[in-house]
Amino acid sequence: MTEKKRRSPSQGRAQVTVDAILDAAFQLLESGGPERLTTNHVAERAGVSVGTVYQYFADKQDILAALAQRRTSAVRDAIAETLIERPDLGSVRPIVRALMNGFEGSPATRQALLGAMFHRGDAVLEEHHQAFLASIAGKARLQIDLTPESAFVLTHAAVGLLRAAAAEPGLALDPQALEDELVRLMEAYISALAALRRPSP
Repeated sequence: MTEKKRRSPSQGRAQVTVDAILDAAFQLLESGGPERLTTNHVAERAGVSVGTVYQYFADKQDILAALAQRRTSAVRDAIAETLIERPDLGSVRPIVRALMNGFEGSPATRQALLGAMFHRGDAVLEEHHQAFLASIAGKARLQIDLTPESAFVLTHAAVGLLRAAAAEPGLALDPQALEDELVRLMEAYISALAALRRPSP
């Protein structure tokens, strides 16, 4: 089926079907790992036909990408809400923690979803970068001036490092120690930006 013919879950009932497919895929990832995830198994677990799965998803990778997109969007929205409610250094650790723990499930599930998220290349980061900035525009009273460059660093630094950590499991990085280092990095950068904003004595 071509991409043009594939349905978009715009109606309520269709969205329920898509959610059931994605929920089934997540359950299969958790119970059997990525190798257990096939369109036939997903359809069986979701209680729909394989044909219905293909109405919305091209293949297994498409399902994984949709799962990753759903979780990434939820994390992005939660981070935006945190920043709007507390636009100061105190929000840095909760934001870093949300990024680190954004993909729930077993290590194999998180690895599969992280891989799917970046399967499309860096365009996915740009999309989330733009969506995040739009969601806080005029709502978060930041103590820094965001230029396109500083906004890029702030939204990509932690994500890029976490992406690298996920790609290099052999380093056996301690999650708590990594969180502390990321917080230190982000706080130092934000403090430097805030100092630029303060008038000289």
